[in-house]
Amino acid sequence: MNTPRLGEVSPAIHRPNGRKELRKTLFGIGAGNAVEWFDWAIYATFAPYIARNLFSPQDATSAFLATMAIFAVGFIARPVGGVLFGVIGDRVGRKTSMTLAVGLAAFGSLIIAVTPGFAVMGVFASIMLLIARLIQGLAHGGELPSAQTYLAEMAPAPQRGLYSTLIYFSGTAGIVFGTLLGAIFTLVLTNEQMDSFGWRIPFALGALFGLYALVMRTRLKETVQFTEHKHAETDSRRPKTSLIKDFMANRAKALQVIGLTVGLTVVYYIWSVATPAHAISTLGMEPSEALWVGVGANLVFMIALPFWGKLSDRIGRRPVLIISSIGAAVMQFPMTFVVRGEWWQLFIAMAVMLIFISGSAAIMPAVYAELFPTSIRTIGVAAPYALCVALFGGTAAYLQAALDSWLGDQGSVVFSIYSIVLLLISAATASALAESRGKELTD
Repeated sequence: MNTPRLGEVSPAIHRPNGRKELRKTLFGIGAGNAVEWFDWAIYATFAPYIARNLFSPQDATSAFLATMAIFAVGFIARPVGGVLFGVIGDRVGRKTSMTLAVGLAAFGSLIIAVTPGFAVMGVFASIMLLIARLIQGLAHGGELPSAQTYLAEMAPAPQRGLYSTLIYFSGTAGIVFGTLLGAIFTLVLTNEQMDSFGWRIPFALGALFGLYALVMRTRLKETVQFTEHKHAETDSRRPKTSLIKDFMANRAKALQVIGLTVGLTVVYYIWSVATPAHAISTLGMEPSEALWVGVGANLVFMIALPFWGKLSDRIGRRPVLIISSIGAAVMQFPMTFVVRGEWWQLFIAMAVMLIFISGSAAIMPAVYAELFPTSIRTIGVAAPYALCVALFGGTAAYLQAALDSWLGDQGSVVFSIYSIVLLLISAATASALAESRGKELTD
């Protein structure tokens, strides 16, 4: 068989054809991504119940802080997962990397679902929780870079911004479903039932959904860009290279990934995931009210995503990123002070912040993919992204809770200043980007 020259497409290479096959491909990406985010986010949603069941009940505040600390510790595994699945994605295939990631995440969720409580296992219950979160951290560190690389390579260049919104749309759908389960359970189950078994049900569902997503992803086909690249590697006329050399040659772009991510990751995890739990534990809001608000605000976020994606395909990636970062920075203080214990205050604050945050979230997968060549498109994003999320996103909820505990009302002021500084770093990084709207991905 003749090996195609660089830039040629082998007859064996498959492109999604027709609406039915395109829907199947998008569903395979989105379903797995939703399960990953569901597994990851329900931890924050059900944190108050986890704290009461898997930690010592003697000090409720310390138990909640320990629960948030393990939420942060889970992020430590993300850079390792980013490197591991990044190598798999760039050497074996995007499809393989995505499939393994969703399976591992489901396994971590199963461990949490079946771990006996502190009253049965003592400190070993907390250790099992830590192990499960580290497993999920490995998986999530590889899921987002693999999925967004697959999606960006599959999308047509003129609509890559719109297509890229699937990542946060499907991921947020997973978050919303987890939050919705929490809201429903707090209505239909008593507090005793929630503490006894109710909080475990979402984790068991995460394991089942993960198995389904695993099957769906095994049916996907590899992307054209990756397949062409692997064919081209067999061309003896092409200079040989390595992941390490390619990564080092693009290290400035890796720093751009960190700069773009640092503000988004903090405000996203705070306003999309952790704020309802924060309102319950710190402000004394009724759990059902806070969780329903979380559902509504995240639906606003999802609705806004495709509008930002389409806008970036028309006016460019850079303007959208700058508007998003600056807008979130400007609204951070006002919206923080809007939240004072009433459900409507929480909804307004979350919805306003998430509309601005959605601008960056919508198109970041496209921006990341457009930065790197095919040879390191997965690991080039995965390593710096996972490291940044681990250091800043993973610690955001714990830092917020700790500052509130240590400084009282002044804690929110300090945390808001911290968030604004990081958002301004992201805005500055975006302003220095070369515009990539509509461009074909580089090999």
